[in-house]
Amino acid sequence: MLDTVGVLHDPRSGPERPRCTIFDVAEEKQQEQANEAPKAVFKIPNTALLAIAFLVVCVTPVAFGDVPYLQWLYVFPIALAVFVIRTRTTATAEGLEVRTLFGRRDLPWSSLKGLAITDKAKVRAVLKDETKVALPAVRTRHLPVISLVSAGHMADPSGLTDDVGEAPEKTGGSGE
Repeated sequence: MLDTVGVLHDPRSGPERPRCTIFDVAEEKQQEQANEAPKAVFKIPNTALLAIAFLVVCVTPVAFGDVPYLQWLYVFPIALAVFVIRTRTTATAEGLEVRTLFGRRDLPWSSLKGLAITDKAKVRAVLKDETKVALPAVRTRHLPVISLVSAGHMADPSGLTDDVGEAPEKTGGSGE
């Protein structure tokens, strides 16, 4: 059967569906990500799990050796894996989310007095009541990113993000 445009159409197939390509799906995903509020996640790299897998390989001969009941040694690699997967700091426009091995804490920007830097280049959040909260996996090199994500709540001490908000000036097109 011919359609109105002269294309052969099988009436048993039902109504025609619009074609969907992988490029359409990727474009939709990019559009969704652009509409979301920016966030930055600071965590221990997943390559640390390779070292933990090596630890499991090294513990196996001892755990199943001549001495009985040493399988409990697998607790250490499992605990390390959970630590690597769970520990992180997430910065959003609303504030910081700190996840540790056993807990989670939300720190809105309004409750922060500032950020403190330790001797080992680690960063701590200083609350208005002068308590300090360690920010796992955040180092001084991450401060410009936190400044950008915070939408002006935290200033960048390095000055790298000072000119990000300013648009470059357009010069006259005289060609000289």
